[in-house]
Amino acid sequence: MSRKKIVVLGFMGTCPVAGVIWQHLHYIVGLQRLGHEVWYVEDGTRYPYDPEAFTITEDISYATRMFGRLADEYGFAGRWCFCGRYEGEPRMAGLDLAGLRSLYRDCHAALNVCGSHELNDDLLAIRRLIYVESDPGVEQIKIDSGDATVRDYLSRHAVLFTFGEAVGTPRFAVPLHGLEWLPTRQPVVTDFWKTDAASAPGSVYSSICNWSTSGKKDIDWRSDRYLWSKSLEFLKFVGVPRLCGEPFELATDIKDGGEKKKFEHNGWRLVDPHMLSMDWNRYRDYIRDSKGEFTVAKDQYVRLHTGWFSDRSACYLAAGRPVITQETGFTALYGGQEGLLAFRTMADVEAAAAAVKADYARHSRAAAEIAREYFEAEKVLASLLDRAGV
Repeated sequence: MSRKKIVVLGFMGTCPVAGVIWQHLHYIVGLQRLGHEVWYVEDGTRYPYDPEAFTITEDISYATRMFGRLADEYGFAGRWCFCGRYEGEPRMAGLDLAGLRSLYRDCHAALNVCGSHELNDDLLAIRRLIYVESDPGVEQIKIDSGDATVRDYLSRHAVLFTFGEAVGTPRFAVPLHGLEWLPTRQPVVTDFWKTDAASAPGSVYSSICNWSTSGKKDIDWRSDRYLWSKSLEFLKFVGVPRLCGEPFELATDIKDGGEKKKFEHNGWRLVDPHMLSMDWNRYRDYIRDSKGEFTVAKDQYVRLHTGWFSDRSACYLAAGRPVITQETGFTALYGGQEGLLAFRTMADVEAAAAAVKADYARHSRAAAEIAREYFEAEKVLASLLDRAGV
């Protein structure tokens, strides 16, 4: 593959939490390892969040300091830009506006990661704009419901990719109305997560998540409501630690006192997620120090049979940490036997935990093998670029 100039359009400056940061770093480094000149850009009207001040602000200094650190550490120093299109002149860092416009004209392609970018006139100068959807179901339902704005937005991209690997198959019931969605998955630079150490004695299954996030992202379709938040799915499986006879841990912020007590009563350890979210290296250490991951999927992903899989769970796999997660249809493609076990019921969870306990070393090896085979960044991104015509 010849060297190309590729822009990653993302949102880790406006949402500077560790999971989001790693999601973008895997694209940047994976594309670099394929030999490309990679630029990272944020260009939009959204104000950034400052986790030190706990506020959304017009001040871009936290985001730009973070970009400087990341760029030095991960090889894209001098190849990033933040453009805040607020009132008045754009707030620029990394490049001036003329330099950013030149980058858009000269680049071979840009990946609109998670559909994070509105398409201003400057962005529309990019010759090959690639949409990468991480949350399948929502846009397809909006199209089926006749949302012309969403259809127009998607049509301005040269290619549409989705983490919903069942989208467009008979397993996924939402009509596509002529749009072609190509399957992809989260790229992971597996050697960033690799550890030769077995899980330490006393380590537990863990996960990291936002808690109650339903509301504006819930979506109605054909007289039913599909929920965004994971909290209701976790509540369905609150009894898992008691059932499995071992503690489980969640790094999350449960505000509701009754819900919090219910988890604690059932043997859950609850960890403050703030410091993990602020420090991407501490976040990585937390995953590598765990026994494995137990987690659920959003109601939307499960009931629509999307085939979606979590980028964070892929990081657990890369660390050689077995994953027990809710079935969305991904086992039609990978996992389901060793290292990555899916569940629909409490009995499924109990059986999966018992299988891992019976031969942890085998499941640990299998987890790492699944990550290398199915999520390795160079493989995933080479396939994406090839199918996108780059």
